[in-house]
Amino acid sequence: MTKSMTAFASSEAEIGVLTINCELRSVNHRYTDILIKLPERLRFAETEARSAIMAKISRGKIECTITSKKQIKDTQSLFVNRDAVAALLTAARQIEEQMTAPQSFSALDVLAFPGIQQDPELDKDELNKGIAALVNETLLKLLEVREREGQQLQVLIYDRCKKMQIYTEAARKRMPEVLQAIRYKLRDRITDMVAQPDFDRLEQELVFLTQKLDIAEELDRLETHIKEVFRVIEQDEPVGRRLDFLMQEMNREANTLGAKSSDKEITKISIELKVLIEQIREQIQNIE
Repeated sequence: MTKSMTAFASSEAEIGVLTINCELRSVNHRYTDILIKLPERLRFAETEARSAIMAKISRGKIECTITSKKQIKDTQSLFVNRDAVAALLTAARQIEEQMTAPQSFSALDVLAFPGIQQDPELDKDELNKGIAALVNETLLKLLEVREREGQQLQVLIYDRCKKMQIYTEAARKRMPEVLQAIRYKLRDRITDMVAQPDFDRLEQELVFLTQKLDIAEELDRLETHIKEVFRVIEQDEPVGRRLDFLMQEMNREANTLGAKSSDKEITKISIELKVLIEQIREQIQNIE
């Protein structure tokens, strides 16, 4: 199934005393580029998060942002660094001894002093497992979005290819008229040469006209490439690079078709084919 490289997903979970939020953003990229942003105290969870993403996504630039905040609960207690409090009070008494008038401060002032309150010890094993599960949950949401957008791109590609088939068929139907026009032109030139024969020039004209006539191969290859696109977009694997290669080949055939043809209708068909190919090519840039 065709998958888009552009998507966003987020999830949140309570793990221990923390509320952890995970956001995943992915955009198109030639290769796989994973950037993980998380607080320094959760840095230990980066390896598993990166491995989980790499196992599910083959192509694209993925940004994973993990944030945390303390849970606010009615029964939550404060963790106080008693050694820091004792040192602070001792320092305060020493300062007061040198002051002309004692200065008082409350317990709340002490609590507000940096380093007095401590965070509870984090259970790294619990957090590591919880964050890994959260990343996987968010990753599943991201993949669903990528698949949903990929289906829309698949429909667009399918529609453009069906139009290309219509144009290639129109070119085939047009060919008998083109051939007839070339026969008349060749007959007129031969008639002109009868009075003053120039066999070298006649041979050159025949070679030139033969090259102009031969667009059947280009049409055959175009139709083969279109069928291959239909086959590729149904595969359940990354297909973006394969589709991009096919568009290059199809564009080459469409260019050759226009260059060989001296007929206005065939030239117009060549232009329409190149427009459709370019439209598909733009969308393929977002396909994994």
